[in-house]
Amino acid sequence: MSARGGSATAVRRTPGARSRSGTAARGPARRPSRGSSRRPARGRRPARRDLAGWAWVGVVVLVVVLLALSARAARDDVPMATAECTLPATGMRLSGEQVGNARTIAQVGFDRGLPHRAVVVALATAMQESSLRNLPYGDRDSLGLFQQRPSQGWGTPEQVQDPVYAAGIFYDRLVEVPGWEGRRVTDAAQIVQRSAFPEAYERWATMAEELTAALAGGDRGCP
Repeated sequence: MSARGGSATAVRRTPGARSRSGTAARGPARRPSRGSSRRPARGRRPARRDLAGWAWVGVVVLVVVLLALSARAARDDVPMATAECTLPATGMRLSGEQVGNARTIAQVGFDRGLPHRAVVVALATAMQESSLRNLPYGDRDSLGLFQQRPSQGWGTPEQVQDPVYAAGIFYDRLVEVPGWEGRRVTDAAQIVQRSAFPEAYERWATMAEELTAALAGGDRGCP
């Protein structure tokens, strides 16, 4: 029961109630947590995914380097010449490019264990078709040492201009010719090549035999 003009009714102060001065009542001071006392890191550490990305880049670079070294090693297996020479019996003069390509063709045949006759046919064919030069042009879409045509199933333009590939696929088709070893050079070559000039290969038969004998003897230079 309150009395008018009597003593004022007591009022409870709830926590956070403002005092007469308008200032909120302060609660007990809180100590800062341990984590808040740590100083911020001076530098940003690289994220794990960034490190993983660089790792993948390193793997890719390593693979590319290994493939390049393998390709170079494969090319080094085939001896190449840089100097021109003259075959003594036929008097045929060959440039360094021609000798190098001849060695590539011969080496592919020897590595396959083919008889010398196969190499003779291949060299005579390449001499007639391109003069033992890896040509980037030819009749219609013919390319390379053997003037092989991609449109006729010999391979891609890049493949038929690779001397090792070109020689290999020539040998593949030569050994499928029935009785090829006993045929004239021009006859065996013509069945593979299907040239408009079937007798043209025979003119290089003697030269090809001499060159094959020299290369088979292991002589790295032209006799």
